Amino acid sequence: MTDEKVSIAFVDDHPILLEGMKALFVNKEQFSVVALGTSANDARNIVDTHHPQILFMDLSMPGDVFSVMTEIVRKSDFTKIIVFTAFSSVDSAMRALEAGATGFVLKGATFGELFEAVNSVLRGEMYITRLYASQVLSGLRNRSRQEDDHGVDLSVRERQIVAYLLQARTNREIACSLSISEKTVKRYMTNLMLKLHARNRVEVAMRAQKLAQFKSSARAVALS
Repeated sequence: MTDEKVSIAFVDDHPILLEGMKALFVNKEQFSVVALGTSANDARNIVDTHHPQILFMDLSMPGDVFSVMTEIVRKSDFTKIIVFTAFSSVDSAMRALEAGATGFVLKGATFGELFEAVNSVLRGEMYITRLYASQVLSGLRNRSRQEDDHGVDLSVRERQIVAYLLQARTNREIACSLSISEKTVKRYMTNLMLKLHARNRVEVAMRAQKLAQFKSSARAVALS
């Protein structure tokens, strides 16, 4: 991160948790807590007014949380959403990520994990609590098989990067595994998002998996 403070907002309908989260981040000089809210509508207003870089949102609060997430992501490329919730179901995680969140952390996580989630998202990466990462990605892959495909061709290197994405690897881990720079990985990631019309790493993984399934089916038909 740079010397400029990272602006953060928290939205949760539990006042004690809100104050606790605020206290955790206020005590870190690299962060600036710009707003607190207690509903999905508050989240929308906070983004419109304060434009935080990171928005922590709970799933169980008043309002249509998933709809507001999608709205925020569509109108703001600047604000990244991290879900911070007690709901640990894979379905809830998938719905949040499909709505546009780029992070999913369970309540009860250590500050170290929260800090890791924030840094990952700021680097343009996805963060899922590791305990659930494989289940969530598996669920997203299964859903992607049911969607239509656009017939995009991926290079060998792009397919390698997608394979690591499906293992929930970070850009740094991918760079190390492929013996390339982290900057090069980011460039490939940008190209993949453009090719696949994806908004984030989750959608890249989903749509690439969908593409692979489509091409496999097409080859089977051609050979039959």
